[in-house]
Amino acid sequence: MDFNNQLYLTKIILDREKIPDFSKYPFIIPVVKNFTELTLDSPVTFFIGENGIGKSTFIEAIAVNLGLPKEGGTQNFTYDTNDTTSELYKYLRITNIYKPKMKFFLRAESFYNFSSEIENLAQSGYVKLYKYYGGDLHKCSHGESFLKVMQNRFTDHGLYILDEPEAALSAQSQLSLLCLIDDLVKQGSQFIIATHSPILISYRNAKILDLNKDFQEVKYEDTDIYQLYKLYMENPYGMQKKLFDNNEE
Repeated sequence: MDFNNQLYLTKIILDREKIPDFSKYPFIIPVVKNFTELTLDSPVTFFIGENGIGKSTFIEAIAVNLGLPKEGGTQNFTYDTNDTTSELYKYLRITNIYKPKMKFFLRAESFYNFSSEIENLAQSGYVKLYKYYGGDLHKCSHGESFLKVMQNRFTDHGLYILDEPEAALSAQSQLSLLCLIDDLVKQGSQFIIATHSPILISYRNAKILDLNKDFQEVKYEDTDIYQLYKLYMENPYGMQKKLFDNNEE
C-alpha cells in the first residue's frame, strides 16, 4: 500500500547555523549533535534509543513546533503547568504537505497534568469534554485513561505524536494500541512515536529509526530492544545470575 500521498509530516530540518551555542542544553544532547535533517516516508515512524539520547526532547520539539502543547493535547489546549520547554523547537523547520484533520501530542510522563486540564475545563463549563474523552480521566487507572483518550479522540486523517506510551500501558493494552494504530493508518493517519517497547516497534508497516545511530533505519530483529528482550526471556534466571554475580565481583 502506498502511503506517501497521506503523510502530513515529511521532513524535519535543524537550522544548525542559527544555533547560538552547541555546548548548552538542549543543543548539547546526543540526538542533536550530528542531526541535520530527516525525511519521513512511512505512516508509522518509531524513534528508539537509550535513555539520555534525547528522544523525548526531540519529539517534544516536533510537537511544539507544530503548535501542540508540550504536556499533551491538540492545538486548542493552551495550558502550561511548568515552563520546561526546551528551545530546540525554535530551530526546527518542518515540512507539511497535507493538513491533517487533527493533530495530537500524547505523552505518558505528563498525562496527569493533561487529565487535570480536561477536568478543569469541564468544570468551567465545557462539560462535553468528558464525553469527548470518555469520561473523567482521573477516575480511571493511568493505563485505562491513556487508552481512552486515544480510542475516543484519535480519528482518521490525523497526525499523532506519542512519547513513550508504553509507560502507561500493560502488554495487553499495547496490543490494543497496535490495533488502533493499524486501523487509523488504513484511514490515512500518521504516527511518530518515541518508545522502548518491543511490542510497539513490531508493527509491520513501520520504520524504526535508531537515535543512537544518528537516525539510521534498523530492522525490528536488529534493534537492541528486540535482542535484549529475546536474550532475557529465553533464559531469565541465567541472565540474572550473570548480572548479579558480576555485581558481586
